[in-house]
Formats: sequence, C-alpha cells, structure tokens
Amino acid sequence: MKKPTICRYCGGKVILTNSSRIYGKDYGNIYLCTNCNAFVGVDKKSEKPLGTLANSILRAKRKETHNVFDSFWKAKNMTRTEGYKWLSQKMGLPPKSTHIGYFEMEDCQKVIDLCNEAA
Repeated sequence: MKKPTICRYCGGKVILTNSSRIYGKDYGNIYLCTNCNAFVGVDKKSEKPLGTLANSILRAKRKETHNVFDSFWKAKNMTRTEGYKWLSQKMGLPPKSTHIGYFEMEDCQKVIDLCNEAA
C-alpha cells in the first residue's frame, strides 16, 4: 500500500505523526490528514499504511465489521487465518487484498451480510 500524501476526502496534506494526536496516548504512528483528521494506522517497521485513510464514518463501519467478523470466525471454531481465507473466497478477492482496513462502506456491509448469512 502506497504511503498517502494527499487526503482522499478533502485534498488536505497527510503527515506521518504519532497517534497520541488523535487518542491522547501513544499507540504508534499514523498517517493523518492535517485538515479533516482522516487517518490510517502504520506498520511499525516499514511505515507502510495498514489500510486506506478513513474518516470517522468509515472507521466506525470498519470497527463494526471487525466485531462481526471476529465473532463469526471464533464461533465457527476457525483460526483468524482460516476466517480470512473463507472471507477471501466469499468475496472473490485475493488473500492479500482481503483486509478490512482496505474496505469501503459497501465492502464492510458485504462482510457483515456474509457473516450473518453463514452464522
């Protein structure tokens, strides 16, 4: 995933900064839009983004999606890896692209629907 420099929401400047600017506590670095506060977490070693920039609405949807998906694979006695393999097949995506941090609103809703249908 490419390091963001321009915000996809507002066109503002994106900087690499500490997450304490958002959370008030250090959870590592983030890429943060200096204008609208969209952000994405960062891999500690490579400084690569862990997904795409997300505004507060998309972050809330991704969090909901993770909660549903994590509950699903645990209830099905799968490992996390097995859960993502199942999700990759159901969504018709390559495994490397099957990451909730890459998903948009529609993708998140599809994950929720798939998990609920298969529960």
